[in-house]
Amino acid sequence: MQKSEGSGGTQLKNRARGDCDQRTSSSTQIKHRNAVQGSKSSLSTSSPESARKLHPRPSDKLNPKTINPFGEQSRAPSAFAAIYSKGGIPCRLVHGSVKHRLQWECPPESLSFDPLLITLAEGLRETKHPYTFVSKEGFRELLLVRGASEKAVPLLPRLIPVLKAALVHSDDEVFERGLNALVQLSVVVGPSLNDHLKHLLTSGSLSIIKSKIPTYCSICC
Repeated sequence: MQKSEGSGGTQLKNRARGDCDQRTSSSTQIKHRNAVQGSKSSLSTSSPESARKLHPRPSDKLNPKTINPFGEQSRAPSAFAAIYSKGGIPCRLVHGSVKHRLQWECPPESLSFDPLLITLAEGLRETKHPYTFVSKEGFRELLLVRGASEKAVPLLPRLIPVLKAALVHSDDEVFERGLNALVQLSVVVGPSLNDHLKHLLTSGSLSIIKSKIPTYCSICC
């Protein structure tokens, strides 16, 4: 009788020891799994892409913000970007070793200003490359063609609100492109612009213009 009780006690001890070993093994596996996950997360944070975000390289400042045609876009493209991607702008950016330039599909003087000039003016509010360069340079080159004044004057009622939107934009580069475009337009159309200045230089827009570039604005006005 005592032997059976001793045997039963031994079995209980062995069973308890086995349960303890299983709990210890499970705890070890959990710790190992957590350690592996921690090492993976540390590797991901130490990747070159993460390091570049935390410590940007000086060369990043030399490269303009560029649209990635293969990346997912968080927002729908703007009207100008959609028109440009569909070939609605008859010029393309040509990358040069020193500077970029535009290549027109046909001579600019043969193109109708309506609605091309207005579309290029709308593109002045873009903040991504190549849209920024195409809109700015396209607007300038189109106004340099022979007969630009006769083509641009009838479009002034539609051009002025678009240029005003660029002048009151929060981005300083957009504002500067809008102001340069206004100066270029003023040179081409001359006094025809005077009747539209009251719609362009309202008290609100004028205060924004003066606060951004006072000296340049006084020359422009």
